[in-house]
Amino acid sequence: MVRLMGRSGERSPRRPGGPHARHRQDADRSRRGGDARRPASALRSALSGRSVAGQVFVMNVVIVLLLVVAAAVALVLQVRHDSTVEARNRSVSVAETFANSPGILQALRSPDPTAVLQPRAEAVRRATDVDFVVVTNDEGVRYTHPKPDRIGKKFVGNIAPALAGRTVTEEIEGTIGPLVQAIAPVEDPDGRVVGLVSAGITTENVGGVADRQLPLVLSAAAVGLALATGGTALVSRRLLRQTHGLGPHEMTRMYEHHDAVLHSVREGVLIVGGEGRLLLANDEARRLLALPPDAEGRHVGALGLPSDLAELLASGQAATDEVHLVKNRLLAINQRPTDVRGGPAGSVATLRDSTELRALSGRAETARERLDILYAAGVGIGTSLDVTRTAEELGELAVPRFADYVSVDLFDTVLAGGQPGGVTPLRRTALSGITEEVPLYPVGRQIRYVDSSPQGRTLRTGRAVLEPRLDEAPGWQAQDFERSAQVVEYGVHSLITVPLRAGTLVLGVVSFWRSVKPEPFDEDELALGEELVARAAVSIDNARRYTREHSMAVTLQRSLLPRRLPEQNALDVAYRYLPAQAGVGGDWFDVLPLPGARVALVVGDVVGHGLHAAATMGRLRTAVHNFTALDLPPDELLGLLDELVGRIDQDEAADDSSAPVTGATCLYAIYDPVAGSCVIARAGHPPPALIRPDGTVEFPEVPAGPPLGLGGLPFETTELRLAEGSRLVLYTDGLVEDRVHDIDVGLEELRRALEAAGETPEETCRTVLDARLPDRPGDDIALLVARTRVLGPDQVAEWDVPNDPAAVAEIRSQVTRRLAEWGLDELAFTTELILSELVTNAIRYGGETVHVRVVRDRSLICEVFDSSSTSPHLRYAAMTDEGGRGLFLVAQLAERWGTRYTPAGKVIWAEQPVP
Repeated sequence: MVRLMGRSGERSPRRPGGPHARHRQDADRSRRGGDARRPASALRSALSGRSVAGQVFVMNVVIVLLLVVAAAVALVLQVRHDSTVEARNRSVSVAETFANSPGILQALRSPDPTAVLQPRAEAVRRATDVDFVVVTNDEGVRYTHPKPDRIGKKFVGNIAPALAGRTVTEEIEGTIGPLVQAIAPVEDPDGRVVGLVSAGITTENVGGVADRQLPLVLSAAAVGLALATGGTALVSRRLLRQTHGLGPHEMTRMYEHHDAVLHSVREGVLIVGGEGRLLLANDEARRLLALPPDAEGRHVGALGLPSDLAELLASGQAATDEVHLVKNRLLAINQRPTDVRGGPAGSVATLRDSTELRALSGRAETARERLDILYAAGVGIGTSLDVTRTAEELGELAVPRFADYVSVDLFDTVLAGGQPGGVTPLRRTALSGITEEVPLYPVGRQIRYVDSSPQGRTLRTGRAVLEPRLDEAPGWQAQDFERSAQVVEYGVHSLITVPLRAGTLVLGVVSFWRSVKPEPFDEDELALGEELVARAAVSIDNARRYTREHSMAVTLQRSLLPRRLPEQNALDVAYRYLPAQAGVGGDWFDVLPLPGARVALVVGDVVGHGLHAAATMGRLRTAVHNFTALDLPPDELLGLLDELVGRIDQDEAADDSSAPVTGATCLYAIYDPVAGSCVIARAGHPPPALIRPDGTVEFPEVPAGPPLGLGGLPFETTELRLAEGSRLVLYTDGLVEDRVHDIDVGLEELRRALEAAGETPEETCRTVLDARLPDRPGDDIALLVARTRVLGPDQVAEWDVPNDPAAVAEIRSQVTRRLAEWGLDELAFTTELILSELVTNAIRYGGETVHVRVVRDRSLICEVFDSSSTSPHLRYAAMTDEGGRGLFLVAQLAERWGTRYTPAGKVIWAEQPVP
């Protein structure tokens, strides 16, 4: 028995348990899902312990599981008990039968009992399916044993009862393990016990029956549990559908919430069943319909309601905002049936008291109109950065929606972009009205308001003033008695004045006048006028600030651009500069006289607008002036300018408050009237246009080059031969580019305009701007037109000088004769000295080729060409020096002198004023 119970305990099945799944579907999704939820989803919902269905499911499964486990345990215990009883009976039967078998006494008394009894005992053990049959003497010493090595040893067990002549069974720990054994005495004919016979079965064999039956028991239990779980799941699924997946607390809370909402809303709610009985009415419905306390459960026709309303509620038909009169109340009824989606038969009706709503509709409409005005003010006022236009937008918005006439008076300094002052007069900036004949001050009129007038009080106190009746306002009439009488006679009867305030600054005053509407302005309209003007004041102040900064930028740019063109005879020049409407940009141009009667033309553009672009333009223009003084070729000058822009970018990139120069372009051209040639280079700038003397227009091929500041790439030059009377047209991209057309279209339109232009540069500028200038330029436009002149042989004299110091005298004499021809005899002496020094130095230090050129222009220009690239330097000669005084003498005699380099060498020049 002990062996069977132990074996069964080791193999008892574990109690099954389910996972604690979280309930992931809320009540709304459960209600919407309904019958469409898939079985797997329903099962997961049922397994959740949070819902009522889940709790019922878990409880049923636990009960079934407990019953199955209890049945299995009882069956195992019963099998163990029966197996133990059977083992006792079998061991007793085997032991007594073997003890009373024939020949047992003779075997015990034989000389070798083991030899006789061991075979017989093993045969019995195998025949009876016991684990052992042991025969001992009366002292318990074994004669037989399944394991021969145990023969002769002491028997394990209590043999005292057997020696007394009784058969006994016991459960012990024997030599072959835990066992159940029976001990029977062997008696001689005299009744004396001469030996013992023990038969037993070990615990391992006792549990065999239970082991064989346990899988069948567990299989049956599993099948039962599965059937019980499936049935419980089906029941739980139906319960889940009915409770919408809600738990007890959720159902209670939902009911409480629904009940609280139902009875606290300001709309009446009625639920009527399919048979016309009132199922539910909230507090508001009871109040609006004056229902009796026992109304629920009664037919709607028996509640004392008007017949039309009772008929509508009983019909269950859909209704939308049907108005019914109930006890001096106009009720708007909305009704919907409840059986549209498989719900119960009946209808739900809501009731609103439209009597109170209509009482509020007038005020709501007024408030809506005022909000609409304020919204329109936020959108429609301040669309431009022009002070006058912004003031006009305020008047256009307020007439006629708020007032019949609106006047805006601003300080003169505000119109100019400055800060207003208390002593400066105001100017009528805008006047809007339903008619134009009203006798108010016209636009542009300068006004000084007296202190007693509403406008004067507004300006003095900074607060709005309401004059509901102008005919009874003596302070307003004191402003201008004659005009005031005319205004009142015209029909204007009410006035609101509001200060245009931006922070602590009062920019002016706005007056709202009423004439058509008979009611005077009230306090609510005063507040609306203040809000309307406050929004407009921000836009007017922004426009004032922009006007100020725009004026400053324009002033800065004008100061940086050429005030007047320099005097020179090489070119006839006309120009135009037009700033953009959106702000001052960085376009510039220059005409720079160069030595040798040459002239440099420059046009540049800095991308962007505002003070930064104007200041950057000034820096670049100054740099061009400085580099021009070095008399460099166009490509070298643009290279130096490119390095300068790169350094400016590096300096300003280190300063977070500054912006680098992005998109700066430049075109630089040098015209030589003696040779009739023009050398041009450009850095990302639009190409020049050339008008030939016959009127044909072309755009010469000039390598574009990268914009300034990129660095690392060289610039290329193009040399043009220009006949006298040719016009060179330089411009910025604002003339040929816009947001609508490509630059190719702009260049073609510029070509057509140039073909139709007059012969003079002024006519050319005028024709081009008339054809190409947009109404509101989005970018600056700089236009420079230069008509070429050529210095003829009668103004230029040239000689080749042999490489011999003796030739200097011949050159002096020839120059003297030419000066006499030009009528410049008084310059002959100084010119001889200058040429003597320059030619002598050129012969001595300048190389083999020496060339002299004298040009008569606005000044007398002496030029000495040589093939050396060594530049002379002016210095003070010591008393002991033999040379070094020649250039010093030239510097004293000439007005200007200098050196420029050519591909073949250099030129030393000196200029003298012509008397």
